[in-house]
This record gives sequence, C-alpha cells and structure tokens, in this order.
Amino acid sequence: MELAVWQTTLLSLLIAIVLFLPLTVHKVEENLEAFLFLCGIIAVSVSKMWSGHLVLTALEDPIKITLAVLIAGLLFRKFNVHLQKLTHKAVKTIGLRWTLFLIVFLLGLTSSIITAIIAALILAEVTVMLPLERKGRTRLVVFSCFAIGMGAVLTSIGEPLGTVVLSKLKGAPHFADFWFLLEHLGWYVFGGVVLMAGMASSIRADVIQKAPGPKAAENNEGDGHTIKSIVIRAAKVYLFVMALVFLGDGLKPLAMQTISHLSASWLYWINALSAVLDNATLAAIEVTPEISTRTLTFLLMSLIISGGMLIPGNIPNIICASKLGIKSKEWAKHAVGLGAALMIACFIILNVVL
Repeated sequence: MELAVWQTTLLSLLIAIVLFLPLTVHKVEENLEAFLFLCGIIAVSVSKMWSGHLVLTALEDPIKITLAVLIAGLLFRKFNVHLQKLTHKAVKTIGLRWTLFLIVFLLGLTSSIITAIIAALILAEVTVMLPLERKGRTRLVVFSCFAIGMGAVLTSIGEPLGTVVLSKLKGAPHFADFWFLLEHLGWYVFGGVVLMAGMASSIRADVIQKAPGPKAAENNEGDGHTIKSIVIRAAKVYLFVMALVFLGDGLKPLAMQTISHLSASWLYWINALSAVLDNATLAAIEVTPEISTRTLTFLLMSLIISGGMLIPGNIPNIICASKLGIKSKEWAKHAVGLGAALMIACFIILNVVL
C-alpha cells in the first residue's frame, strides 16, 4: 500500500520513539511490555492495517513461546537444585572462564536445533547460578544472546527468520533445502559465536572476584521460581510478543515503501531496524526468489547482529531480560556499542570475501 506523507512521518517518528524512549524515561523502561503494546496499536492504526486476521495472529503467535516459558519455568523450579549442582561442578572442574566460554559456545551452536527459545531459557536459569555480580551476569547474557541469535538462523527450526527465508527460496533459482543457510552463513556464524564465547570468558577477574555468588544473587533479586513469578513472567512475554506482532505489521507498509528495493550495502545498514523490529518481518519484505546470494548474506548477517542490540530485537533478549530483570538502558549499555562494532567488522569482511 502507498502511504500518505502524514502516515510516513508518524510511523518514522514512532520508530524513533520506540528506539529512544525506553532508554531515557524510567517509567517507560519499567513498563516496556505495555509501552510496546501501545506503540503497536498506534502503528497499526496509523497504517490502517487492522484486520481480523491480524488480531487473531497477535493472539495466537505468542502462545507457543508463552507455554514454553511457563513449562520451562515449572521444570526448572523442580530441577533447580540439580542444575545448580551441575553448574557449580563445571565451575569447580574447568574453572569459571572455561565454563562461561562453553555456555555461550554451546548455546550458540545448538540453538538452531533446540530452538532459540529453549537456549534462552537455559541461559536465564544457568546465569543466576554462576558466581557473577549483576554487571557480569548482564554482560554474559548479552554475549550469549548475540550468539544464540546468530546460531538459530542456520535452520528452519531455530527461529522464524530461518523458516521465512527457506520458504521463500525453496524454488528456482536457489532450491533452498534444510542445509542452505548453514552452507552460506555457517563460517560467519561460527566465527561470531566463537568471538562472543571468547568475550564472555574474558570477563574481568575483579568482576568475578567481587561477585556475591548465586545464592546471594537470588536473595538480592527475589525468588524467581515461585509459581506467581513464573506465571507473571510468562504473561509479560505473551504481551511482549503480541506487541511486536502489532508493531511489525503496523510498520510493514513503511518498510515496503522505503527498503524493499535497496542494494546489499543499503539493506545491511537499514536492517539495523532489527534492533526493534522482528527480523522475520523484515526478511519477509526483503527476500525474494530473485535475490542474489551476496545480497542475501548481507541482509541476513545485519538482521541477526542488530537483533541483539536492544531487548525487543530478539526473542532470547526478551526472555532473559524478563527473567533476570535487565532494564532497557542496562542492556543497551552493554549491547549497542558491541553490536555497532560487529556490524562494522562484518560489513568489511563481507565486502572483502564476497
């Protein structure tokens, strides 16, 4: 659909509000789910995208992830002691640094099989059991979520982005099969996961030495394993995902009008919008059967990197931030600079290699 000037202006302004308000206004940060839900409603209203199908999609799409969060929360509540013993044994046997490395490395590489959701749930549980203070835990989560976001794209089951891309390219000329994304992105993703694991293992010694330990961390932040807290967390995730469905569909006409026919380099940088928009939505707009392998690589790498920069950018971010009480400003402090550096480095590498 062709947008009027006033619609384009308002939707562009809304993107700026979504990007910056949670980082600058404490009340918005504390009520991020409700804020994004309101922005989603406004976006759909401005773009005039309301339909029964959209409402049904917004109600149905969050169900699977919400059930996963709820069931996993109940299971972790039951087996928390066993997981804690296993985590402590790993730290004692191979040391904290190697434990951190393996957590990020293994979750990143297996997320394409166990799904990004399960990987994030495991991460959220294990993180609070490590002898790290809050800053160290936040950094670990950010590194891990970048790695999970990268790894999950390699198959059609890791996250919706892979499903959308393979579905669009299954015919001529690409004839994309289950291994298509692994073949074209595998080495870039592997390098990114190893880099994130290495950065996690290099968390400064003074951060580790001053850490209060897992039990103290739990006491400081309340019991995250009560039935009430598990249900509330699942409800927040449901609202969060519903908000992103509305926001993604509401901004889709603007995206189609402005970015659907750009070159690989332009797509790469404009896809930084994945920090606040669902990357599967952007991929659905940008990926066509006629797309070249080079352009596809550029746009997918930019989507999966920028998705780690802010909490709304990826499902693992949402799950971990909700579970660990990480605020938007706190996340951005550790993730925006890292994401920007990764974007620049990857852009240079892709231009040299492709």
